[in-house]
Amino acid sequence: MVGERTGTALRIDGHHAVRSYTQRMLAPATPGEGLGVVHLFWSVGPLADRDAVLAALSTAQEQGDQIVTASMLGHKADLCVMALSVDLWRLRVLQTALAQAGLELVDSYVSLTEVSEYAAGVPDEMKQARLYPELPPPEKPAFCFYPMSKRRNGDGNWFTLDFEARKALMYEHGASGRAFAGRLVQLITGSTGVDDFEWGVTLFAQRPDDLKEVVYTMRFDEASAIYAEFGTFYTGMVATPDEVLTTVGLL
Repeated sequence: MVGERTGTALRIDGHHAVRSYTQRMLAPATPGEGLGVVHLFWSVGPLADRDAVLAALSTAQEQGDQIVTASMLGHKADLCVMALSVDLWRLRVLQTALAQAGLELVDSYVSLTEVSEYAAGVPDEMKQARLYPELPPPEKPAFCFYPMSKRRNGDGNWFTLDFEARKALMYEHGASGRAFAGRLVQLITGSTGVDDFEWGVTLFAQRPDDLKEVVYTMRFDEASAIYAEFGTFYTGMVATPDEVLTTVGLL
């Protein structure tokens, strides 16, 4: 079967074999609400196979998973595959398939869509948009991802503030973000107990300088200026899988 084939067919069939095994043997790993999210940052190695990468992404989409592909700038990665699924096993299968297709994983981030504790009173439509976003948003090709946490140090310990104080600071922070409505779409996903930071922030913007302006503006809010810590920033441009693979030299 798989062992008797070579090249692209081997990798594609291998992906199908992993998916079939997962469907037969493993109960879904499904959040109580919302979606699992993984940001996979890849470099293009000499063994990367365009057809196998496209097949892996297509299979995930056929199962109902959302896929966002971005061509990255700088040395940190060549491309990002952001995937959202109701079943974390499907995210694992996608990661395996892309590795079998010859991409080299250089970084990743795991999180879950969520409704913040400070957003309990927002309309159900807004809650659903946060738990089950539809990505990528149209006409917003500029892309940025970074993780962040709240500080726990001395006078800057976010977790020693009472709920009402934290809520007021987050309302101020949210008001700064809402000033960019129409120019930018932000998805904040929770990763406490799941990855190294507490949240992952994914930004989609009309123009690259929108990314710079929103992050700069919101850093002056007290919730950020005193209490926020940031991880590595990744920046690129969203496009279709075909377009992204071409721009990173996988022809």
